[in-house]
Amino acid sequence: MQLDNRARTLLKALVERYIADGQPVGSRALSKLSGLELSPATIRNIMADLEEMGFVASPHTSAGRVPTPRGYRMFVDTLLTVEAIDESALEGRLQARLQHSTSPQKIITNAAQVLSSLSQFAGVVMTPKRESVFQQIEFLRLSEKRILLVIVDQGGDVQNRMLLTEVDYTPSQLTQAANYINQHYAGQSFDQVRMHLQGELRQLRDDMTALMQAAVEAGSDAMSEEADNNVVISGERNLLSVTDLSSNMNSLRRLFDMFEQKTGLLQLLDVSSKATGVQIFIGGESQLVPMDDMSIVTAPYEVNGRIVGTLGVIGPTRMAYERVIPIVDITAKLLSSALSQH
Repeated sequence: MQLDNRARTLLKALVERYIADGQPVGSRALSKLSGLELSPATIRNIMADLEEMGFVASPHTSAGRVPTPRGYRMFVDTLLTVEAIDESALEGRLQARLQHSTSPQKIITNAAQVLSSLSQFAGVVMTPKRESVFQQIEFLRLSEKRILLVIVDQGGDVQNRMLLTEVDYTPSQLTQAANYINQHYAGQSFDQVRMHLQGELRQLRDDMTALMQAAVEAGSDAMSEEADNNVVISGERNLLSVTDLSSNMNSLRRLFDMFEQKTGLLQLLDVSSKATGVQIFIGGESQLVPMDDMSIVTAPYEVNGRIVGTLGVIGPTRMAYERVIPIVDITAKLLSSALSQH
């Protein structure tokens, strides 16, 4: 919806003032802040129009107005002037943290910490998605009909899963089954193995078929669970001091549910990885954001020219977007460079 210049100027002044002090903004304050030579009656009429269009709202306790999610969206999309920050100083600070990291995981952890410390909110990084492939499996007989499945992925990480079987397999049978899978399918995903085995297992003994099928199902579950934990969060406690997010127990519960479960957060970060540049998700407008008073500013990052993940800042809708946006943008570029060089 198009707004004329006066309405745009007043909406911009209102959002900036509300972000600064969190109090409803009245017509008298807007007259001074906007620099427009308008009568109080004219300003009230324009504000009434903005309220009717859904850009501002009037709290019951005050004659002033506050921005709505739609008002924030109009502000960040068309009215925001991004702060001209000292990029060289910021880059130097970020590079000092990222370059001293000894592994990709440490680089990512440091990036989340940098986002948190610079924004004073929570920093989040979705780690690069690793292909869910295994390098080797092994079966260990624990007791009658109880087998430990050991899975080694391509990065050398090890996961264990317990298998309860109907047959008491001998150690030699377990070795034979593991050798068959390793020789034929190492370096593939368990989903790929499942498709291959559907035809090939008919040629094997029935009792071995059941064991291999159980291993594939357990291995697939194990790799999926590992993929669900690929997000690093730093500075969650910063949000406890943000009254807008922690004003009541229900808000706090939803906030920490988001951090503990991570599913919704991962979905949002995955969506933003498919876009280019900085994206802003505003609570109350985007169903991906779990709280009305929360916003998330994100940007994708790359390794050797290929987008592999997303990072961002989680904070209140009443955040200084003009300052957070360049922090997220520059951090994404520096993380891309650090991981590509590692």
